[in-house]
Amino acid sequence: VSKQVLGQVLRELQPLCTAEQQFIEKFFQLSQDATELQVLEVSVRTMSSPVPLVKEPTTQLLSEIFSCLEPELRGFLEVCSKVHPFSCLQVLVTLNDSIFEMLGSSSTLRSSFLNTVLGNMRFLAKSRFNKCIETLCKEIEEAKMPSKMKDRILPSVSLFEEFVNFSEEVFRTARQRGDLHEAHLRLASSVFSSINSLSSANLKVNTDMVMMENFHHIHCFLCQKKIHCLEDKKREAKQKYSEHMEKYVKYLGQPLEKLNHFFEGVKARVAQGVKEEEVSFQLAYSKQELRKVIEKYPGKEVKGALETLYRKIHKDLSPEENLLPVVWHTMEQEFIHQYQEFEDLIQRCYAGSGIAMDFTMEELLSYFNSITLST
Repeated sequence: VSKQVLGQVLRELQPLCTAEQQFIEKFFQLSQDATELQVLEVSVRTMSSPVPLVKEPTTQLLSEIFSCLEPELRGFLEVCSKVHPFSCLQVLVTLNDSIFEMLGSSSTLRSSFLNTVLGNMRFLAKSRFNKCIETLCKEIEEAKMPSKMKDRILPSVSLFEEFVNFSEEVFRTARQRGDLHEAHLRLASSVFSSINSLSSANLKVNTDMVMMENFHHIHCFLCQKKIHCLEDKKREAKQKYSEHMEKYVKYLGQPLEKLNHFFEGVKARVAQGVKEEEVSFQLAYSKQELRKVIEKYPGKEVKGALETLYRKIHKDLSPEENLLPVVWHTMEQEFIHQYQEFEDLIQRCYAGSGIAMDFTMEELLSYFNSITLST
């Protein structure tokens, strides 16, 4: 509504001010110096600071005739900011577009007085916009964790998405997007910082799981929005999501924990200089000890452990993000890698012993496949 009202006001102001300027110049035989118009134009384009009205006759008369114009426009901006916290975006876009339209018209149709007034309003709107982004960044960074993590998507992420959705709609037809690009980058950095700060939070659920889901959520959101200035942030979100998934998979533990612990010891001995063929002569890593550990993991037990693990992952993850298949596949790849490593160490350090795992690779794959199909 504020955008429509302001746009209508500016469309009606332009011919009024231009006509008044032309009448004054003709009636009083005044002309505006071309250099002054050029200076004003550059000032309006850069908008680095409010532009003072040049004290030449035409502008002086117009500023007296329209003395209430700038205060009224300032008052309108005040009302807009009270109605909606993001209204400054709509005001900024409308002012930008109006100024560019005027600067694109022929010099005879320009009103340097109105250009200057709108330039000052644009400067004020830009200040409000910057303040809005600064406040939102602080709100995102200081957003409190919910006491119960039923909704895994953090408040800071939701705030970021709300602003991006709103701003993209407002700037959809805008001629200038530089201010918005800068704001998007600042807000994205704040929301990433907010998620990263969870690493020191005392959550009742696994922190890496929450971070994984939130970075995944942001990555999907940015893929959908296709905002050019956030391409690097989209790639960073994907990287972070993958990193925390890896950590979460490690947190889930090892279904073959005792075997894993045994072979970690074997690798440590080899790293210390023990020859591979002599590892089995060490008491703690003898063939007999290896057989004892392998006996603890018959195929039936392994499948049962995987089923328990799947139920835990299913319970942990929020259904909205649909990450269960991805995490489970990552877990499968990790498990297969472990199995292959165990078999390799048996071949190298226990060659000719006839010792083997109680289940084959084909059986292991069938365990995962049957668990996936049964859900």
